[in-house]
Amino acid sequence: MSFRSIVRDVRDGFGSLSRRSFDVRLLGHSRGKSSGSFHELHDQPLIIQNSRWANLPPELLYDIIKRLEESESTWPSRKHVVACAAVCRSWRVMCKEIVRGPEFCAKLTFPVSLKQPGPRDGSIQCFIKRDKSNLTYHLFLCLSPALLVENGKFLLSAKRNRRTTCTEYVISMDADNISRSSSTYIGKLRSNFLGTKFIIYDTQPPYTGAHIPPPGRTSKRFNSKKVSPKVPTGSYNIAHISYELNVLGTRGPRRMHCTMHSIPASSLDAGGSVPGQPELLPRSLEDSFRSISFSNSMDHSVEFSSSRFSEFCAPCDDEEGKARPLVLKNKAPRWHEQLQCWCLNFRGRVTVASVKNFQLIAATQPAAGAPTPSQPAPPEHDKIILQFGKVGKDMFTMDYRYPLSAFQAFAICLSSFDTKLACE
Repeated sequence: MSFRSIVRDVRDGFGSLSRRSFDVRLLGHSRGKSSGSFHELHDQPLIIQNSRWANLPPELLYDIIKRLEESESTWPSRKHVVACAAVCRSWRVMCKEIVRGPEFCAKLTFPVSLKQPGPRDGSIQCFIKRDKSNLTYHLFLCLSPALLVENGKFLLSAKRNRRTTCTEYVISMDADNISRSSSTYIGKLRSNFLGTKFIIYDTQPPYTGAHIPPPGRTSKRFNSKKVSPKVPTGSYNIAHISYELNVLGTRGPRRMHCTMHSIPASSLDAGGSVPGQPELLPRSLEDSFRSISFSNSMDHSVEFSSSRFSEFCAPCDDEEGKARPLVLKNKAPRWHEQLQCWCLNFRGRVTVASVKNFQLIAATQPAAGAPTPSQPAPPEHDKIILQFGKVGKDMFTMDYRYPLSAFQAFAICLSSFDTKLACE
């Protein structure tokens, strides 16, 4: 009996479990609805837990899931791995032990993978489709090396909301229901009036040692459907993006800096790592699904005043046990005399010239001193961590790697779409 037939048999016995994967929608959510959640999986514990598949010997179960995980390495066939995690608690625990995060296997499997760092070796290739009529943006995982393709694995979506003093991008895990009231809402991006400064907010707090700017006004807002009793959700400032003023383009191409408050600068050092969010570490895989799909209950927002933006721009020293945040900057393009334009080497991943195109690398920290020929910058600091560029009308590629997550990379790319009155 093949492993695929085993998975097919399990799926037929409990209903189509693959529908509970995050293929286009989050577990338990139907298209356009936000009332369902992973809690629905707990409505059938007796049927699944008492089945013949729930009582498999651990050694046999490990061998089955291990071989399936190795054979189903790409989407859409990888949905069978997600289906195994949805069978029962014992299968979920085994999947947690076998399935590694994207940092080590370069694969996006479960919804929680979208908030985990990308691979250290290589990058995860994605593309963004823009819909100008609806002011929406959809992030897809590339399933083929071709640039202009219509098929892909849906990951995230965002909707632009223009306000009086700022622009806000709401980020969701649902392709259609993109709102802060949805249980698939996971964060947002907000700009100032000029579109030169942005703040990325996460619904979950980062690791405890991160330097997070103090919140401004606090307002409680409860969702009418469900509120997670375990995690008080809010808006936690995890990153700040700034574009240098460049009126009429007199200073050349755009210049941007990203201060990642949730990623320590030491993550790029030898043996460094990105601390996980505290709410994800002690939980099982089962609760990791729920931690991304819970509804919003509180909103700790930060007001957009010039003083607060100056606080975000200031570097953070190692004081009170707070780790210095990672700072990213765009790689400076070179002037091409024959083409008479600024150029970057995207290695074939970008084909259309655009002011939005960029590549991000680690910025040299002043405290460490500028690299010299005898002491060059560490290899990790020279690698392109995120690159974004245009390949067609309303089509853009997004390739990211460690230490950024898909959620963070998507939010940074959204800032490039926004209109910048004083930067070009």
